[in-house]
Amino acid sequence: MRIRKFIKRHVRGIAFMMAAGCLLSGSASAAPILGLNSHGHDVMLLQRQLKDHGYLQDNPDGIFDTKTQKAVKTFQKDNKLKPTGMVDRATWNALKGAQKRKWGTDVKPPKKTDTSSSQIGRHQTLPQGRSVLESEPFLSRNKATDIISTAKSYIGTPYKFGGSTPKAFDCSGYLQYVFRQNGLYIPRTADEQYKLGKNTRTKKELEPGDLVFFTTYEPGASHCGIYLGKDEFIHASSSRGVRIDHLSDSYWQPRYYGGKHILK
Repeated sequence: MRIRKFIKRHVRGIAFMMAAGCLLSGSASAAPILGLNSHGHDVMLLQRQLKDHGYLQDNPDGIFDTKTQKAVKTFQKDNKLKPTGMVDRATWNALKGAQKRKWGTDVKPPKKTDTSSSQIGRHQTLPQGRSVLESEPFLSRNKATDIISTAKSYIGTPYKFGGSTPKAFDCSGYLQYVFRQNGLYIPRTADEQYKLGKNTRTKKELEPGDLVFFTTYEPGASHCGIYLGKDEFIHASSSRGVRIDHLSDSYWQPRYYGGKHILK
């Protein structure tokens, strides 16, 4: 009997250790392991995080090159991680909880003439123009016309994921560029841009110049545009580039996430 009990306890112990090992293994594999020459959406998200925290100057392109590797190593050093240049679960977690980094000697602030790579945070200041605070209307009504005019001047510009220059735009890169041309600096991604301004309860409350958001490839605010009035908005469409569409369109209406009132 004692021998049987011993064997049962021993077998249970082994089973528990194997189950725990599987759980830990599954948890660790939840975060992608990225390194030199990796590419795709996960690399794009990584580069946006690195840029938001001041470790990368170039616009995200989804390609893990040597600049991205160097930025990862610097971030890892600053956060007391082993500077492998590989992005594992620990690096992902550190990025999520990291504070924005001050410009240092190895990451220089954008030049005044640079109109393609500046990225601002809530408390950063950049040469020329001014940064915009979250949850506050910031656009003067007399500037709304200028914003709309600038936005329309890029109609026909092709779409490119990660694009933020007149060569090609994605939706949030387009908005950031349009506002930057008018001396206002807004965040780079749609979900961060959604934090700007005041929520509108209905579409009727929207005014020309306000921002509109949609749920497309992922939950939440993943697509954005500028409201033009009369049910129209302008945006960088993934299928046809910068164009004007209607909020009541059969595609956009069910995907409408909300409007943000930014006029003061």
